Amino acid sequence: MTQEQSWPKIAVVGAGAVGGYFGGLLARAGAPVVMIGRPAFVEAVSKSGLFLDTLQFQESVRVSASTELSAARGADIILFCVKTTDNAATARALAPLLSRESIVLSLQNGVDNVDQIRAAADIEALAAVVYVAASVPEPGRVKHLGRGDLVVGPRTEATEQIAAVFERAGVACRISNNIEDDLWTKLIWNCALNAISALGHANYGQIVASVDARKMIETIVDEVLAVAHAAGVQPSGLGDSQAVHAKALTIATQMAGTFSSTAQDMNRGKRTEIDSLNGYIARRGQELGISATVNHALYTLVKLAEGRP
Repeated sequence: MTQEQSWPKIAVVGAGAVGGYFGGLLARAGAPVVMIGRPAFVEAVSKSGLFLDTLQFQESVRVSASTELSAARGADIILFCVKTTDNAATARALAPLLSRESIVLSLQNGVDNVDQIRAAADIEALAAVVYVAASVPEPGRVKHLGRGDLVVGPRTEATEQIAAVFERAGVACRISNNIEDDLWTKLIWNCALNAISALGHANYGQIVASVDARKMIETIVDEVLAVAHAAGVQPSGLGDSQAVHAKALTIATQMAGTFSSTAQDMNRGKRTEIDSLNGYIARRGQELGISATVNHALYTLVKLAEGRP
């Protein structure tokens, strides 16, 4: 896509931290973006714009916002950013609004969102691996804490279009030849850190500083790797288990002041995505005959902490 080309129309379905950050950057670059979110978000953005507090700049961006999913009608690209627990209901409501040319891109945690979206509404969504540390300290404000890049794949006309759009907005977007492996790589980091941060009320720096937490991370990682290998997946270019342990700690150190998305959800009294993280590993491990005791324990404790049986 050249600078002279027109932008595609973009809809962000689920304008939280991830949708707000990436959708906000696209809008800042000049793309026509509509963000679909909760009433408090829409009210704040309609009044004062979306405030992006990033590592590179602080700026209020004018962007359209709506509480109605119907605002996505006619969009060329839909960034599907709802919580994984809302996949089925949102996909069914979104399906009648799509044109034959619409591209739905899942910007979500977990490895099976595209399968869930397809099963619910026969939408052939594309998967993306999201690497960004961001939060929403108040409606209409996105706080960027680290990274901000994407991986999509495999290489097709649609993923090349997606990558070009994001790159034009200054967002690094790599095309992977094996997106499943990349999704599992991200799942490792989510499983290793999210639940510990939530249950321990700890940011990533505090986790790294704890000898016992580091030992727990090693066990979590080993269980996820065992389940991945049993499922025929080889998370991309990570090396042996010791190298993966070290990488998990490196990621946590790089985002030392960050609380996981699971911790943020729990602190706001919102339902977490633990079913798609440690819960997924526990279920998949049981199907494959692989023990994932620590992942199952973390999943159970997070559910209890959020008041779910």
